[in-house]
Amino acid sequence: MKRMKTEEAVGQILCHDVTQIIRGVTKDAVFRKGHVIREEDIPVLLSVGKDHIYIWENNENMLHENDAAQILCDICKNNYMRSSEVKEGKIELLAECDGVLKIDREKLHRMNSLGEMMIASRHGDFPIKAGEKIAGTRIIPLVIEKKKMERAKEAGGGTPIFTILPYQKKKAGIVTTGNEVYHERIKDTFTPVIEEKLSEYKVPVIGQEYSDDDPQHISACIRSLLKEGADMIICTGGMSVDPDDRTPAAIRSIASEIVTYGAPVLPGAMFLLAYYEENIPIMGLPGCVMYAKRTIFDLVLPRIAAGEILTKEDFEVLGEGGLCLSCPVCTFPNCGFGK
Repeated sequence: MKRMKTEEAVGQILCHDVTQIIRGVTKDAVFRKGHVIREEDIPVLLSVGKDHIYIWENNENMLHENDAAQILCDICKNNYMRSSEVKEGKIELLAECDGVLKIDREKLHRMNSLGEMMIASRHGDFPIKAGEKIAGTRIIPLVIEKKKMERAKEAGGGTPIFTILPYQKKKAGIVTTGNEVYHERIKDTFTPVIEEKLSEYKVPVIGQEYSDDDPQHISACIRSLLKEGADMIICTGGMSVDPDDRTPAAIRSIASEIVTYGAPVLPGAMFLLAYYEENIPIMGLPGCVMYAKRTIFDLVLPRIAAGEILTKEDFEVLGEGGLCLSCPVCTFPNCGFGK
């Protein structure tokens, strides 16, 4: 790469895109990398502030920004993703299906610590839709040493930084507990909320059972739905620490593993997640899910729908960002809740 006066550059090959920015009108390249500069191009280059330009000189030890961005993209890209065309040394990754975005955060941090290169992404562990952006990659200078990009490949470790877990075809069973609902003293207003949230991830409800506060009755309802083929069980009611709330005890009697009873999230601190036979989730939902716009259930459900097996550690890290601010106009997931 060689710097020279624009007026003297006729016949030379541009080694980078030249961008024109007019506020509110355009931000795009007026000339692309590889363009052979003509006499009539000189006034245009000067009008965008290019008194000097950089022309390409072959150097076997250096890589152009476009080629380096492609290497970074290859380190990031996985199944169910496509890459954009390189533009001004930048390549973007886009999702090709609906699902949950997973990020190898340690590897992402390692890549960004190498210097002279960057990978910027959206938050992981959140839903992503087909066509949405996942990440953008580029190097900072116009050219970079080939050896540095080789080190980047080594730091990448051979497995992509980003993964999309597509939603699976799961079926839900709902167990509605509580004497007040079972004996029809009050109307069940919880189930419509659950059905609406499940519909976001195309999870049908194959059955619903009603139970009083007897733990054995609740357990029998759960077993009945499992026999019907439910891939997840959602229990509503009886999830507080009051002596009369028996749902956690019923879930414990059936589950192979209790992942957590309680989460550092508000609303949703009394959430319970367990697994039956290792891969069928049983969730106990606190009452806040019925009336609050977004809760712990909104953070967990997409990952469950994508088939992810959650661990205790997945909940422990939710404390920072686990406070929903109950904004007058909800913009979730485009906010800080759960991040």
